[in-house]
Amino acid sequence: MANHHAPTGNVALLIDADNAGAAYLDSVLTVLAEFGTVNVRRAYGNWEKPGLKSWKALLMRHGIEPFQQFDITKGKNATDMRMTIDAMDLLLRGRITGFGIMSSDSDFMPLAQRIRQEGVPVYGFGTDRTPEGFRESCTRFIDVASLDVEDVANMPLPPAINGGAVAVPAAKPAPAPARKSQKVDAALVKLLSDAYDASKVDKRGFASLSEVGQRAANRSSFDTRNYGFKRLSDLIEKVKAFEVERRDTGVFVKLV
Repeated sequence: MANHHAPTGNVALLIDADNAGAAYLDSVLTVLAEFGTVNVRRAYGNWEKPGLKSWKALLMRHGIEPFQQFDITKGKNATDMRMTIDAMDLLLRGRITGFGIMSSDSDFMPLAQRIRQEGVPVYGFGTDRTPEGFRESCTRFIDVASLDVEDVANMPLPPAINGGAVAVPAAKPAPAPARKSQKVDAALVKLLSDAYDASKVDKRGFASLSEVGQRAANRSSFDTRNYGFKRLSDLIEKVKAFEVERRDTGVFVKLV
């Protein structure tokens, strides 16, 4: 029997608290766990703002390091600049194998592009209002509203660290909106069809779904979770343009 080892990557999660929902944090951490351990956890914002109260409740609970950014000029957000500087510092140290950026702000598009140029994957987490430029600059972009979200206010606190007491936050994060998923549309079908056309096929015209998925990921930041599925194999069964065949060696698909 083959041994299945947990991912060993060293992941950094950078949170733009002004443009990210606290209620989605648990789901984001769960997704990033697929790529490694989230050892670097930082949240940026003006913590004097009442609107960040829900984030304050999660800082100690999840071991997130807060960074204070004052609104020096009205209409200007210093958080973006600080996050970008810190991300580049982490990148150039060469120890981070993957980044998670939790924000719906298009200002992070150049940062995502720069990180990917170093061969390091970037996973973006934002709302459906996130500009396409930032979405497509990420290796994957996940609409947080499509994730399974639990009420984090009811989750137990972690054990005390180094024997110290863990402060219980007074404020509770607001519950997340109901989960929603994108529809399987013509754009998705074309993306998968083009990826199939570029993949190797056997004598019966079937291609490995893993290769199809890899080629699709090279062209787009789409993620199966955005459509309500955890695996591409489950999603593609809903795409009527494909015939799916499950074999001992994996899942294979054929364009019909």
